[in-house]
Amino acid sequence: MDPEYHDQTRPIVHTEEMTGTTDLGRALHAWRDRTRPAEAGLPDSGHRRAPGLRREELALLAGLSVDYIVRLEQGRSTHPSPQVLSALARALRLSAAEREHLFVLAGHAAPGPGQVPGHVPAGVQRLLDRLTGTPLSVYDAAWNLITWNPLWAALFGNPPASRGFARNAVWWAFVEPPTGYPQAVSRETRHRAAFVSDLRAASARYPKDTGLAALIAELHTRSGDFAALWDSVMMAVHVPQTKTVRHASVGELTLDCDILAALGTDLRIMAFTVAEGSETAERLRLLEVVGVQTLTGPETDT
Repeated sequence: MDPEYHDQTRPIVHTEEMTGTTDLGRALHAWRDRTRPAEAGLPDSGHRRAPGLRREELALLAGLSVDYIVRLEQGRSTHPSPQVLSALARALRLSAAEREHLFVLAGHAAPGPGQVPGHVPAGVQRLLDRLTGTPLSVYDAAWNLITWNPLWAALFGNPPASRGFARNAVWWAFVEPPTGYPQAVSRETRHRAAFVSDLRAASARYPKDTGLAALIAELHTRSGDFAALWDSVMMAVHVPQTKTVRHASVGELTLDCDILAALGTDLRIMAFTVAEGSETAERLRLLEVVGVQTLTGPETDT
C-alpha cells in the first residue's frame, strides 16, 4: 500500500452519498459498480447490496487506503498522481480508451506514444488472476514493477513504496535492491547485459519518456558496470534461470524463473514455477497458506 495515501488518523467514511462528487468520482464509482469481484480475482463472498467491488476491495487491489478511495469518489481529492491512476485502471480492468479517459478526468495528459506504457490489458490481468499458485510480477518496458500477485509478495516481500527508482529491476541489479528485500533479478553479467539491451531498445522506442531518460542517466552515474555495458553496445537476451530462495518460514525453495512477453504490449511477466511433486512445490503450497504476515526476510542465491 502506498503510504502517501494511507493515513490511519483520518476517519474512514462509509457512505454511499455522492455529495460534491466530481466527474472523476462518478466515473470511479460507476467502474467500481460494474466490476464483479470474480473478474478482479477476488472471492464473491456474502450478500452484496451491489454486485460490484466494495471500496475496501478496490483499495486492496489498487494498493491505496479505503479513505483515499472515499475521498476520490466524493470529490474531496481531485488530483491523484499518474501512478495512482495507473493502479486504479489496473484494479478496475479499464480498457485503453477508459484508462485514457480516467487520466483526462483527473487533469493529466494520457500517456502518449513516446512514453513507456504501464497499462496491463484486461485479458492479461485475468490470466494473472487465475495463476494464483505461481509467483508472478509484471514490469513495463523500462523494467518498472507494475503489479504482482500475493504469492510473489509472500515469496519476496511487499515491494517498497513507489518513489524514484525503488521499484525498478534494473536499478536493483546494478545499484541496490531495496533494504531487506531479496533480489528478484540476477546479477550475472549475461542477465544484466539483457537488462541494458532492454533499456536501449526502450529508449529508442520511447524517446519522450523523461523518467526512462533519468533512469539511464542515473545508472550511468551510479554504476560503472552499467556504463560499460551501455557503451559497448552489447546486445543480449534473457534466458531461463534457476533461483534458490531461503525463506524464513518455509525453508529453501528452488524455482525456475522465466520471463514472458505479452504480444501487443511491452510488458514483461516474470514467473517462478516448480516441478509438481517436488519438495519445493510442497513448500510453495505452504507459503500460500502462510502468506506475507510471517515473512521475515528471505535470502536469494542468484
